[in-house]
Amino acid sequence: MTDRRPELVLIRHAPVAVPGRLAGRTDFPARLDPEAVARLQGLLPDVAAVISSPAQRCVTTAAAVFSGADVATDERLWEQDFGTYDGALLADLPDLGALSSEALAAHRWPEGESFSTVSSRVAPALSDAAMRAQTEGAVAVVAHAGVIRAALALVLGHVPGALAFEIAPLSVTRLGVWEGRPVSIRQVNGGGL
Repeated sequence: MTDRRPELVLIRHAPVAVPGRLAGRTDFPARLDPEAVARLQGLLPDVAAVISSPAQRCVTTAAAVFSGADVATDERLWEQDFGTYDGALLADLPDLGALSSEALAAHRWPEGESFSTVSSRVAPALSDAAMRAQTEGAVAVVAHAGVIRAALALVLGHVPGALAFEIAPLSVTRLGVWEGRPVSIRQVNGGGL
């Protein structure tokens, strides 16, 4: 049976092959585990379309999870640009733990962008995908933790609150779609590593 409910099926890419680094715009490859991919495939509905961030780790994940499907890329789905810290060792990052969720969402990395900016950048791409889901059925979006948090922010109507979600690699987050926009959260972090 084909599940034709209009929804966005958001999948975070597989773990990066270079762990311990901040992988924003730095295009680290994915480390794919065939068993984990198969487990994720068992959780997914039939999808009408697959859209991916242009990042190598996302395109590779999309090709593995949706073998044989046409995968479109959308530049608006890139992860947050962490500027001068992009690609840095996690141990070398400044401690932002003392910031409130509002201040953290507004924090702009040197020569990079804030999570609030990411949320604004990603919203039109998600709306376009939601419009497609409304007419064609479920649409898969293979992207990054920051993009999935931005999608949750769009549904919640609260950008800082979305930063409270942890998004695991190879996890699925499902958003219900109504009138061409994501409006409900059906599942978060399903099957993640």
